[in-house]
Amino acid sequence: MARSRTPRAKAAVQASDTKNPQRFKNRIEPKVDAPIGAPPDWLVDNDLSKARTAWLTFTAEIPWLNETHRSFLEIASNIRGRLMTGQEVGVQALNLLRQCLGQMGATPADATKVTLPNDDEEDEDDLDD
Repeated sequence: MARSRTPRAKAAVQASDTKNPQRFKNRIEPKVDAPIGAPPDWLVDNDLSKARTAWLTFTAEIPWLNETHRSFLEIASNIRGRLMTGQEVGVQALNLLRQCLGQMGATPADATKVTLPNDDEEDEDDLDD
């Protein structure tokens, strides 16, 4: 069975792109510059859930979220919103929340793999133009 393909951003964080540059030489991956944005209109706060508040809390806690994370954030916000109002959530819901956080790079182990751009450095893409 073939090995799964490591995304270029992950390889850069782990320095495997410098260890094996030939693997990433001709690889072009999409670049997402769109921010996460505001919560969708259907994500509301009520007596049973504070999903909208959870969304805003997540975006403050996880600054690297972008538009591609919206689906995971919607799921995570619904579950966390229920927790915020004291609702009972099952083990399956908590496991799903954990999985969503992992996919967004928001667990302690996954957060170490995320690098944020340094505001002092120029973007390499800007130098090419």
